[in-house]
Amino acid sequence: MRDFFITIDELKALIGTSRAPMIYDVHRRDIYAEAKHILPTARWREHTRVTEWASEIPPGASVVAYCAHGHNVSQLAVSALRELGLDARALEGGLEGWRKAGGLTILKAALPGRDEARPSRWVTRVRPKIDRIACPWLIRRFIDAQAQFFFVEPSQVTSVAKELAGIPYDIEGVEIGHDGELCSFDTLIRRFAITDPTLASLALVVRGADTARPDLAPEAAGLLAVSLGNSALCGGNDHAALRLGFPVYDALYAWRRYAASETHNWPAKRS
Repeated sequence: MRDFFITIDELKALIGTSRAPMIYDVHRRDIYAEAKHILPTARWREHTRVTEWASEIPPGASVVAYCAHGHNVSQLAVSALRELGLDARALEGGLEGWRKAGGLTILKAALPGRDEARPSRWVTRVRPKIDRIACPWLIRRFIDAQAQFFFVEPSQVTSVAKELAGIPYDIEGVEIGHDGELCSFDTLIRRFAITDPTLASLALVVRGADTARPDLAPEAAGLLAVSLGNSALCGGNDHAALRLGFPVYDALYAWRRYAASETHNWPAKRS
């Protein structure tokens, strides 16, 4: 089993990727209730009742738990998880250390009807191509890793969302939608106060592809082409479109975060 603690830098490198651990906020209930910000995808659980919620952790998953400073509360939870044979670590320095180090957080109250007992539910139009793929990717990677997505005819989006106690998005007349020249991806970033320069740069690519503005970013035309191609491959299977689309955004995020300065020329240099 790995070290008891995960460092801030180690967790920063995983946030927003498909390799990110399941993150649990284990602050005492009253402290969590007053908190305005949480770590990306974090879900609150009672630190003294680990055996009641540990069964929701899939086999082989890695877990990070955090409290205010990484002291007794998160360490108690992690000890109990490790006793059950789970790959769990406590965040070194806790939430306070994370924020002092410039770690990314999201605005907790931004998720309408937040319910710690179940995944959030999001409803949008059928046949997603760009914004309606980018938004689920953003939600799963930064807001709720277990989020569920429903695709219905445009006229049914708001009524289905109401029936599911879900969140309608990327359709006219809803809060999480286009705003002037901004697309729904931009709206989500702003709503959840996600101050990630990499996401801000990626948002230009998404906006350019989704709103016919290839001038906004050189990559926008490429994203449009790949998105339309993936849609054609899916043959109307909207969840298959998500499965094909997520790796595209994973790659764009990784490129912008780690490799944007690289070039690829021909002919190749000879040693």
